[in-house]
Amino acid sequence: MDDLGRYSRQMLFSGIGKEGQLKLLKSKVAIVGVGALGTIAANHLVRSGVGYIRLIDRDVVDLSNLQRQSLFNEEDVNLNLPKVIAAQKRLNTINSTVTVDAVIADVNVDNAEDLLSGFDCLIDGTDNFMTRYLINDVAIKYGIPWIHGAAVSSRGMYAVIKPGITPCYRCLFPHVPIGRGETCDTIGVLSPITDIIGSFQAIEAIKLLTGAATSPNLEQIDIWDPSLFSMNIMDGKNPHCPACVNRQFDFLNRSSSLQESYSSLCGRDTVQIYFREKQERDLLKLGERLKMHGKVTGNQFLLRFSPDKETSIVIFKDGRVLVHGTNDIVKAKSMYSRYIGN
Repeated sequence: MDDLGRYSRQMLFSGIGKEGQLKLLKSKVAIVGVGALGTIAANHLVRSGVGYIRLIDRDVVDLSNLQRQSLFNEEDVNLNLPKVIAAQKRLNTINSTVTVDAVIADVNVDNAEDLLSGFDCLIDGTDNFMTRYLINDVAIKYGIPWIHGAAVSSRGMYAVIKPGITPCYRCLFPHVPIGRGETCDTIGVLSPITDIIGSFQAIEAIKLLTGAATSPNLEQIDIWDPSLFSMNIMDGKNPHCPACVNRQFDFLNRSSSLQESYSSLCGRDTVQIYFREKQERDLLKLGERLKMHGKVTGNQFLLRFSPDKETSIVIFKDGRVLVHGTNDIVKAKSMYSRYIGN
């Protein structure tokens, strides 16, 4: 067992103590999205001694991430490292006794249950609604509490969702919003708000894992024109909710039209191309072919191809592709077809 001495100051806190610390050491948490919120939550949970943490993210470290995503640095950008690999590398130097499982993946209808079941708690570090509805379906199906979080501009919010106890995410937000809404791309984001929301998510996770009472509210915070707003959600349960009442998991339905193969990533000038059928790629062979059309770099995890100064195509071993430099799905499809093909 880990030397409890490293957690001595945490155990002095009466709400945790030695008993709570032992619970943390035996706990398993999955963090979906290792961006601004996910890096903050992961940092706190690793330092707190949560025994097993799975990091799941689909993207690579970009220079624009460094303003607010605290586990990354310029070297990670230069090495084209996937976010989960860079985060795992940093977290292992902080607490080598914690198991940090890095998964390079887009959480989707085909893998959500495999990636997220079997955990004591799930943390939402995502930047899109579709993934949150997926998390919600998995959480209800397997009885796993999860912590929603979001931050944009100077504002943020979080809420603890416990299947069978609190309203679920679909109770609170019955319909998938149309369009992308406000994003980091359109109105920006301040790093202190992501630190604050990610920290609240971490402490609510620690409460869940140690058996303490969690917040019953949807908490909303603005740090520029300072304000706090708490909305008690306990009376917000929809008696006809398709998910938590009728156990109708629409977002886990593989035949659902809600699932997309092409999607514009919120907060990034990027289009993701995902194939329901795996497209295992020989990156070395593909890189040799692409060299005659532009600059090619890469590592054991991915290949980055830049046909010009404005755009680049990142290809992962499982065939998933990110087209950077555009939010135009038609343009991204055209570039993929031209350079990668079938």
